[in-house]
Amino acid sequence: MNAVTGFWFGLPEQVRDPVLFAIPFFLLLLILEWTAARKLQRVEQERSPSGSYLAQDSWASISMGLVSILTSAGWKALALLGYSAIYAYVAPWHLSPSKWYTWVVALLGVDLLYYGYHRMAHRVRLVWATHQAHHSSEYYNFATAVRQKWNNSGEVLMWAPLPLLGLPPWMVYFSWSLNLIYQFWVHTERIDKLPRPFEFVLNTPSHHRVHHGMDQLYLDKNYGGILILWDRLFGTFQPEVFRPHYGLTKKVDTFNIWKLQTREYVAIARDWRAATRWRDRLGYMFGPPGWEPRGAGQAGGAVPAITAR
Repeated sequence: MNAVTGFWFGLPEQVRDPVLFAIPFFLLLLILEWTAARKLQRVEQERSPSGSYLAQDSWASISMGLVSILTSAGWKALALLGYSAIYAYVAPWHLSPSKWYTWVVALLGVDLLYYGYHRMAHRVRLVWATHQAHHSSEYYNFATAVRQKWNNSGEVLMWAPLPLLGLPPWMVYFSWSLNLIYQFWVHTERIDKLPRPFEFVLNTPSHHRVHHGMDQLYLDKNYGGILILWDRLFGTFQPEVFRPHYGLTKKVDTFNIWKLQTREYVAIARDWRAATRWRDRLGYMFGPPGWEPRGAGQAGGAVPAITAR
């Protein structure tokens, strides 16, 4: 009996089937990320004269994407076991994959929870520290799509309610894969606005360009993954009215991928050490990006949104 077989039969019987069915979609996520990153290496040989690419910037994005494949594999493996245990031992019922409504719950559930996590990632500084690298490029192209975080802990926790609702873990992973596939193509300036019905329902390149904009009008808008309806419903929608200026409001003058990934953690640690009160330390961690103690910046405990990231 080899180590893999031993591990498999060492799992409780209730967990084995969920893990077995989820593995292909766990692998699909990794393959999608790897394929996208590899193909984008060839994009570097076809530079756009419009200034929408910069070689150093694109290579930084691709490098971050390649590293994220390794780091996300660990997080997703932990999630796979966790989801399977929740599904097998905690879920009060199991939804049947043969029913159409189970697929509706899976696809909409993943997309809604993505919206919630994405919004939290822009409004809670500690979570923003994991996400800000994705927004650090001043260019907007397919390379930006793979400028991904290395810490997926908050993301995998956000999907935990789905197996608790009785969704098989393999369906969670399949829906997650579809969500990932969809979001790749919206990272482009080459596609203008689509016909109104599509723009009303779906996240499109136009909507996602707004999300990556650092302009005051565009900050913290359009969090949707596949559907833009969540933003319309929860008051975070903003149409594109002019070409955005991309990147963070505080310019990042580096292409060092380690610094791009860790810069906000370093800033949080610096603010934590400088604070003299525990409530200020907690504010620096769990307040919005740009939060300052009352009296240090703007009244109310936070600086204006334009300096929030």
